[in-house]
Amino acid sequence: MSVKTISPIEAHRMMTHDGAVLVDVRERHEIEREHIDGAIELPLTGFKHGDLGAAQGHKAIFFCHSGGRTRMYAGQIAAKANGVCEPYVLGGGILAWRKAGFPTVQGPKPPGLFQRLFGSKQEG
Repeated sequence: MSVKTISPIEAHRMMTHDGAVLVDVRERHEIEREHIDGAIELPLTGFKHGDLGAAQGHKAIFFCHSGGRTRMYAGQIAAKANGVCEPYVLGGGILAWRKAGFPTVQGPKPPGLFQRLFGSKQEG
């Protein structure tokens, strides 16, 4: 089974008309920074033992940050989805989704390099 790559516009259409679901394969810290509301979380680090039950019988659109990880793991995605759901990959990931004008939920921004190295500014 191969996994077809689709555009954000096609993904949105499938969600609206076909009841497709989104599956976010990024890691928890990435999801906390920005995510697509309602997406199923199934990080690649736990993918082998993760549950796709929420996608049962649906078209499932897998995405990562920019599309690289989902393309690289397309074989594992296809194997995991076999008999559970019809898999697709969101070309360009969440970056393309946002660029196409679809909403994301923004979490707190990670600290900058200066703050990570030296901590917060101390008062007086």
